[in-house]
Formats: sequence, structure tokens, C-alpha cells
Amino acid sequence: MIPINYAQMLQLALPEVIVAITALIVLAIDLLFLRQYRTRVRFAVAAGLASIGCAAAILQLLLSRAQTSVLDGMLVANPLTHLVQIALLILTIFTLLLSVDSTFTDHVGEFVLLILTATIGMMFLAGSQNILVIFISLELLSLSLYILTAFDKRSARSSEAALKYFLFGGMSAAFLLFGFSLLYGLSNSTSLTRIASAIHGQSLNPLLIIAIVTTVIGLGFKVAAVPFHFWAPDVYQGAPVPSAAFIASGSKVASFFIFFQVMVIGFAGVEGTAVWLHFTPGWVSVIAVVAALSMVFGNLVAIVQSSVRRLLAYSAIAHAGYMLLALLSHTQQSLAALLYYVVTYALATLGAFGVIVVVEKRTGGDGLSDFDGLSRRAPILSFCLFIFLLSLAGIPPLAGFFGKFYLFVSVLAAAPGSVGLLWLVILAIAMSAVSLYYYLQVLKRIYVASPPAGADEIQAPLLSQVVIILLAGAIVLLGCAPHLLLRWMMEAIQVSGL
Repeated sequence: MIPINYAQMLQLALPEVIVAITALIVLAIDLLFLRQYRTRVRFAVAAGLASIGCAAAILQLLLSRAQTSVLDGMLVANPLTHLVQIALLILTIFTLLLSVDSTFTDHVGEFVLLILTATIGMMFLAGSQNILVIFISLELLSLSLYILTAFDKRSARSSEAALKYFLFGGMSAAFLLFGFSLLYGLSNSTSLTRIASAIHGQSLNPLLIIAIVTTVIGLGFKVAAVPFHFWAPDVYQGAPVPSAAFIASGSKVASFFIFFQVMVIGFAGVEGTAVWLHFTPGWVSVIAVVAALSMVFGNLVAIVQSSVRRLLAYSAIAHAGYMLLALLSHTQQSLAALLYYVVTYALATLGAFGVIVVVEKRTGGDGLSDFDGLSRRAPILSFCLFIFLLSLAGIPPLAGFFGKFYLFVSVLAAAPGSVGLLWLVILAIAMSAVSLYYYLQVLKRIYVASPPAGADEIQAPLLSQVVIILLAGAIVLLGCAPHLLLRWMMEAIQVSGL
């Protein structure tokens, strides 16, 4: 039996430990000292302390030079996992800052605790290559998100969304656990690399086929890919805005990263192909069908939405289809493109929800009509939303354009000189053109429609306005200078050897 070095394990998990201690401190301070203060004061203190804790965890990750794996990949530390964890912590900080002016709950300490608990789940998810830890981390993340969705106790829509999220999440967890149990049975190991070694060269026997399908179902739910997307529209619309923003941003980054790792590392050797009219059995052909359905369904249904939140939900389903293309080519270049895409997508979506929370607080809704004439009532916020939506549509020179460009190039480069996955790239470009239509519908309301009679100027809280401007600035900066992030990602991937 290999001796366990607990000191080394604690060192590897130190960033998560910092976040966990921060969560307990925030809860204790809120319950013991801040109950008599106004909700905004409590949110400001809790979000401030939580942000400091996340910043300390980021500093620990930046200073760490560890590149190791312990206990069959249960904990993995390398530049790539550190980079993903830093991105998750930054998104958590932005979410916390956007929640400062929230009034949907009096249980401030508990809300911030759950945000940090979900972040811990995401960090362990990004830092493991062991299906046991992956499943436990996913459940920690999921259970936190279910409660965050239901946190607005005064809203029946919030409770309904949380119930649907929980029921669909429970079914997806059952599928994923069943798939993982089959992988363990086939390989006698929980390590992704050992699983790949055991199944490499095997024919696609029924057990392996079922393992592939159930794993795709379980992880497809986490990224809201068709046909596992049913929870997303209700959760995006019914959850408190900070919770919906967190689900749409941070959890997407962690889920897509682990999706890539499970399929590319764990199922190495049974990929198959998805070449047009020449499909061969394997997980690539399954992912190709899911990606195509997600792109088509998400974009077409988004066109008819009258709620901006639901529009963003169906947009997220379409974006999940685009991002799944990176799994099909499964190269270092496609992983870098996926990470760049999902991070910039998360920033844009978080910023869009930041604007929505301001509009909702003033107008009481998130319908398209609530955004009529917003450019005359809140010009700065309108311009920021303009940047976020055009980035999501993939318009240059914003980050969303380069995200799609690098992703499509990486897919085509995976099979140079052949048709390969060209059909999926053409479909993705066509669906991107469709997405521009419904994003422009929102911008038309903002810049062309007249504001309601007697509507006053919308004054956004200073902190929210600063955070939204920072997010918009990041989208423009990463669009004009994408190498700032891509170069860091490529170096991390090459050093980590993924």
C-alpha cells in the first residue's frame, strides 16, 4: 500500500481550504454581529470578506509551483488546473460584488456561504482526474446551486425552477454514477488515465457503449446541452439574478473543463469519428449529434423569447453546442480555444446579468419591453450591454468573435486536408448568424424603441456599475489582444502535458 502524504495533500488543497475557512468566517460574522444591520450593509461586508478570501486563494495559486498528482489523480496540481481555478475564483468575486445590492433574502451569510461552497466544488472538479472525486465535486456543486436557485423564498417561480433543477439534476447524477460504475468495472480503477489504458484497444462492447452514453447524459446536463437542457430556461428566469449569473458563468467553466478531461483522457482510444456520412462508433459521434442539436435548437427557440433571461438561457444552450466542438477535435489547440471561449463567454454573460439586475429592480421585469429606450435612461449600462450581446453574437473585435474563430480553426486543424468536421463548422457559422438576429432584437429595444411615458433615468448602484464596466472592458481588451489570455493558456497546457 502506498503511504499517504497528508502534508502534501493539504498543500495541494490549500486554495480550497482558504475558501472553506472564508465561508465559515463570513457565516459566523453575519450571524453573530450583523443581524441587526440593513441587508445591504450585511451583503457588502459578506461579499467583501468572501472576495478577500477568494483573492487570497488566487494568490496561493499564483505562488504555487506544484506540478504533481496524488492518489491516482484524486488531486492534481499543474499550471493548467491552477489557471482554471483562478478563472473560477475571479468569476466568483464578480458574482459576489454584483450581489451587494440584492434584496431578495435576509439570509445573507447563508447565501454567500453557498456561493463559496459551490466554488470549492468547482475548484476540486478542475483539480482532479479521478471519477470518484469528480462525482463528489459535481454533487457538492450541484446541491449548492439547487439551493441558490430557490433562495428567493418570496418567489414561486424561484421555488418551481429549483424543484425542476433538482429533479433533472438527480436523474443526471444517476446516469453519471451508473456510467462511472461501469467504467470502474471495466478497468478496476477510478483514475481516468488507468481507465483509458484498460479500455484502449477494446472493441465497443455493450457495457462500454452504455458507459459512454450515460456519461455524456450526465455531463451533458451540467452544460445544458440538448436534449438535457430542460432545466436551463426556468432556472435562468426563476432564480435570483446573482444565482442565475453564477450558474451561467462559473459552473459552465468548470463543467466544460471536466467534460473535456473525462472524454479525452478517460475515453482515449474509443473516440470514433464524426466525419459527414462516415460516422464510426465512439464518443465523438455521440458528442457531434449533441452539439448539432444544441446549436440548432438553442438558436431557433431563442428567437421567439420575450424574456431576456430566457433568451440568454436558450443562447447558453446554443453556446454549449459550439463549445462541444472542441471535444470533437480533442487537441491541445482545441482545449486552449475551449478555455478562451468559455471564460470570455462567462464574462459576457455575467455582465449581461449585471445589467438585468439593475433593470429588473427599476422596472420589475426582464421582458423585452422593459428594455425599451434604455439607452436614454442608462446610457453607460446600455453601452455595456451592447458590448456583451455583440460579443455573445461573435462580432469583431470583441472577445466572442475570437473565441469562435479560434474554436472553429482548431476543429478544422484537427483533420487537415480532409472534409472531417467541416459540416459542423458550417452549421455553427450558420447558427451564429441566426443568433445575431435575436441579440439585435434586444439592442433594437434599447436603442431604437422609445422609453415608456414618464420613465425616469435609471441610477445604477456605483459598485454594480463599476463591476459591469470592468467586465465590458475585459471583453474589449481580450478581443483586441486575445494573446494575453491564449498565450497563458497554451503555455499552461503544454507544461501540464494534457
